[in-house]
Amino acid sequence: MKKLVYLALVLLVAGACKHVSDTDTKRVVLTGIDSTKKPGDDFFMYANGIWYDTAQIPPSQTGVGSYSFMNFPQRIRLQGILDSISADTHPAGSIEQKVGDFYASGMDTSAINKRGYEPIKPVLARIDAVTDIPSLLKLVADEQKAGDGSIIGFNVGPDDKHSTVNIAQFYQAGIGLPERDYYFKTDSSTLAIQNAYKKYLTRLFELTGTDASTAQKNATVTYAIEKQLATAHRTNIELRDVKANYNKLAVAALSKKQPTLSWTTLVNDLGIKADSVNVGQPTYYDKLNTLLKSVSLNDWKVYLKASALTNYSNFLSQPFVDASFEYTKILTGQAVKKTRAEEMTQAVDRSLGHALAQLYVKKYFPEDAKKRMAALVDNLEKAFEARINKLDWMSDSTKAKAKEKLYAFTEKIGYPDKWRDYSKVDVKRDAYFENRLSANKNDYLYSLAKVGQPVDRTEWFTTPPTVTAYNNPPMNEIVFPAGILQSPYFNLYADDALNYGGIGMVIGHEITHSFDDQGAQYDKVGNVTNWWKKSDYDKFKAKTQQVIDQYNSFTVLDSMHVKGALTVGENTADIAGVAIAYDAFKLTDQGKDTTKLDGFTPDQRFFISVARIWRVKTKDEFMRMYVNTNPHSPAKWRVNGPLMNFTPFYKAFNVQPGDKLYKPENQRITVW
Repeated sequence: MKKLVYLALVLLVAGACKHVSDTDTKRVVLTGIDSTKKPGDDFFMYANGIWYDTAQIPPSQTGVGSYSFMNFPQRIRLQGILDSISADTHPAGSIEQKVGDFYASGMDTSAINKRGYEPIKPVLARIDAVTDIPSLLKLVADEQKAGDGSIIGFNVGPDDKHSTVNIAQFYQAGIGLPERDYYFKTDSSTLAIQNAYKKYLTRLFELTGTDASTAQKNATVTYAIEKQLATAHRTNIELRDVKANYNKLAVAALSKKQPTLSWTTLVNDLGIKADSVNVGQPTYYDKLNTLLKSVSLNDWKVYLKASALTNYSNFLSQPFVDASFEYTKILTGQAVKKTRAEEMTQAVDRSLGHALAQLYVKKYFPEDAKKRMAALVDNLEKAFEARINKLDWMSDSTKAKAKEKLYAFTEKIGYPDKWRDYSKVDVKRDAYFENRLSANKNDYLYSLAKVGQPVDRTEWFTTPPTVTAYNNPPMNEIVFPAGILQSPYFNLYADDALNYGGIGMVIGHEITHSFDDQGAQYDKVGNVTNWWKKSDYDKFKAKTQQVIDQYNSFTVLDSMHVKGALTVGENTADIAGVAIAYDAFKLTDQGKDTTKLDGFTPDQRFFISVARIWRVKTKDEFMRMYVNTNPHSPAKWRVNGPLMNFTPFYKAFNVQPGDKLYKPENQRITVW
């Protein structure tokens, strides 16, 4: 994860919960439970087993259920809005005109197919015209502005040491496979992905008129350059090192150190007005500086063509889209392409997301949800403060600093107070490729304008309809978009057990991210600084190591193991998130009661709700990629892992020695 600690969350499929009647608003029936399973052996399958055994993954998807897969039914809602909006004529420049015409342009596949690869011929011609490294880097900078990152990774965000000001940031880039290890593993599934990727590159060259032999050679050249760049990439686990990723350097000094890259000229060509930048992974740029000299110019031109083709392939005619999907199919296990309408809904959300969000919020988001969420967040913060006060491993001085940070949170719920402006995006109903480029260029200029400017703490880094939540340490904020404020995470009319076990767990999770292995390095205003007493931090690190060790032992697909060091932040947040939510729940009337509802005690309903929000079934191919690249544990272990460490769960379901989830009380991990 980079700066943002994302929690990709999503809703349940229809039927996961239902209201018994319109008047009985406190009663929600829990379905999908497999009572033949023993809760203490596998609570994930106990709470979700019947659902899991009967759920069907749509052919166009890689999984189904909650978590990130809830964004599929969410896109159906957005698609309904777009189908309606695009059918009418709207005033030029209005958000309805922009999102409607953008969507319609992408749905006009006849016009897109007629153009073939004509839209990117100018890019390919400019690459052919490159005569030396300076002109190559100028082209790279120009393409960066259009959304084709190739060998340069660039964004803008708060300076980790001066979090009130934005800084230009450069990070490792240049590879096409999901991450560096895919270039070096030799197991059969990875080799299949490597081969599929090479075939994809070959096919793209063929589609631009290159003969088969030359196209294959071009793919080989491209892959070889990417593999050399990958040798200088940090692993996903290494990228968790916050301090190692902060290297604020003078542009003039970088130009001397890496003269072939000519940083002074590069920064100027990118439009950046700054004397210093942050280079997250300097070794990558050392390697790039060397390769620019050692790799032939012709090979670099082949590589840049491949970059452009892969970047723009889904904006082009059907053969390019098909080639992209053939690779995706091997990588993720997705059986058939998404419908064009779903693809275009995603495209509008990516390119004009805050415009589309305004239409979504107006139609689907109840304002009462925002009020209840604010109360829930307040209760969870109080519960977290109480847990800080009770810690036996932290000194009073560090506790005071932790509580200062806790109550300095910015809380964002539902949607932003001010919407992003897309007036500079030129959208025409008959120019899909140009619409995408206009949106990309607008995104670049939007980001570029922030360099050296005060951080806007009202800015949102996800679109409100997205089913997600996140913690952003440099801004010390927790964010809960409208998309997640629905069942199974949140139900305005459900009993407290379900809401505290659902969205309450998510709130506790996001709060804890400010105190996980990464977030704990940021102070209350978002600066990376040491606010800990050393002995306390040493104890904290020892506890997170326990989390790493425990999750390393969890298996996926029989033989793969969860990567404890990659997922430690999310796992720490899951373990604490459940505990904080439970503590807050116990302050409610239902939490203090023992009256059963539909055969379950309040505590049991709370824990079943925790399991329901991770109700997921995926393709094996997707899960392999997920374990290799994602900082979250698989859904099963987001349920079983935290609960095996939480004593109230044992009491609620009578978990005993001999049960598979049982751990002696002195071995149950508590960090916060």
